[in-house]
Amino acid sequence: YSSAVQKFSQTLQSFQFDFIGDTLTDDEINIAESFKEFAELLQEVELERSMMVQNASDLLIKPLENFRKEQIGFTKERKKKFEKDGEKFYSMLDRHLHLSSKKKESQLQEADLQVDKERHNFFESSLEYVYQIQEVQESKKFSIVEPVLAFLHSLFTYNNLTVELTQDFLPYKQQLQLSLQNTRNHFSSTREELEDLKKRMKEAPLTCKLPGQPTIEGYLYTQEKWALGISWVKYYCQYEKEAKTLRMTPMDQKPGAKQGTLDLTLKSCVRRKTDSIDKRFCFDIETNERSGTITLQALSEANRRLWMEAMDGKEPIYHSPITKQEEMELNEVGFKFVRKCINAVETKGITTEGIYRTVGSNIQVQKLLNAFFDPKCPGDVDLQSSDWDIKTITSSLKFYLRNLSEPVMTYRLHKELVSAAKSENLDYRLGAIHALVYKLPDKNREMLELLIRHLVNICEHSRENLMSPSNMGVIFGPTLMRAQEDTVAAMMNIKFQNIVVEILIEHFAKIYSGPPEDSAAPPVPPPRVTARRHKPITISKRPLRERPVFFRASVGEGEGE
Repeated sequence: YSSAVQKFSQTLQSFQFDFIGDTLTDDEINIAESFKEFAELLQEVELERSMMVQNASDLLIKPLENFRKEQIGFTKERKKKFEKDGEKFYSMLDRHLHLSSKKKESQLQEADLQVDKERHNFFESSLEYVYQIQEVQESKKFSIVEPVLAFLHSLFTYNNLTVELTQDFLPYKQQLQLSLQNTRNHFSSTREELEDLKKRMKEAPLTCKLPGQPTIEGYLYTQEKWALGISWVKYYCQYEKEAKTLRMTPMDQKPGAKQGTLDLTLKSCVRRKTDSIDKRFCFDIETNERSGTITLQALSEANRRLWMEAMDGKEPIYHSPITKQEEMELNEVGFKFVRKCINAVETKGITTEGIYRTVGSNIQVQKLLNAFFDPKCPGDVDLQSSDWDIKTITSSLKFYLRNLSEPVMTYRLHKELVSAAKSENLDYRLGAIHALVYKLPDKNREMLELLIRHLVNICEHSRENLMSPSNMGVIFGPTLMRAQEDTVAAMMNIKFQNIVVEILIEHFAKIYSGPPEDSAAPPVPPPRVTARRHKPITISKRPLRERPVFFRASVGEGEGE
């Protein structure tokens, strides 16, 4: 048993978490350091070892094995399917691209349909595989730590020599559980956004270029002229519109070939007429580095349009159809709606358990919104009426805020706000967000103050409604902030959006007492002042308790000391 514990301690000491994204939240830092803390505790316990481990199998081994079998095993199956579908699709694509354009139109159409079908299958497989990897990486944070935490708690509880150690461990356990719960909440909100993004991507599988983002990348075939004829070589190409740079990396590298990555500067781009070449989906480019024309072949007609749009080619700009909900505006009616919702919630539902987390009926929410925003008599709805329950009112408020044409905290400041939340320096984090709030347009800042003041009131009743600033951050982070472009990378920043809202709630009085002295730039602590940084929660570095010594002394002598 002693050998097993020591080996386990060494494993924990050397274990490293892999986190997606460029920065960790404070809670993720606590989780990342937790195994080292656990390792230190185990080594301490080994000095006076006499423990019970009957629950080790149920609390630790089985959950980890289940995670490995169900999550990681499932991911491996997804990978096999992805590789199989990818091989099938690219082999069919290669055959398809060698079809002559002089074949009958019916044959070409049938071939196109086959490729589209395989492309769709491969697209779904790749989406499912990437999503599963994301799921495993994110759920690891709590699915692996929690069983270990439970095992440790069992170990200390049943140890007749470690009453003091258990007393020291409980506050750390509670703090770590809070970090785990916060991380789980962030995971849940991010997961919902990713599900929505995956659904939208499935509905428009050919859109591989994001609106408003100049860079496009993907596979292209290039016509290469040799002494013995012409061949088509596959490249992975990346184009940056602003710099007009095209990077081409050869994919079919032959042994002994010296050809490497090409960096070219684009001069022009022209669509290639079908009757001028024996290949489909072609376009010509001219570059500063090469004389003459380079002929490129895209993977489909839609793909060619995307490349030509990015390169400003002589081709009509292609936009894929996008269906959007009717956007709402931050206007007088909107302000009236928000004030009425807040008043109704604070009057008759501020102590409701799980307020804002519990979702109302979609039918009732649409009914309320349609009645309130009716152009004929906008705002003519009594929210104090028993017709509208608290869940309907809170869900309607969230729906209105999420469907504004631009989020309350604006697209322009989104990147700066997320960057501030990522800072390790706690003073800078607060100062930067304080300054950025006063860079918001007046009506946006007014709306934000209205909402945050309301959320502060909600959190003051957290004993009854069980809603803390962290909980409200998870709910209102994606509601008040969102990136302009839907990407998985943007989704990974949702947890930092949540932290921004949490900071606004916790420091409402300071932030809204007035703008910082110099609102042009967020404050930076003086160089000689030690920055107040987040420190991971710890138990192993605590001062050791002195063992109690009992004296046979009178009460009077004891009182003197």
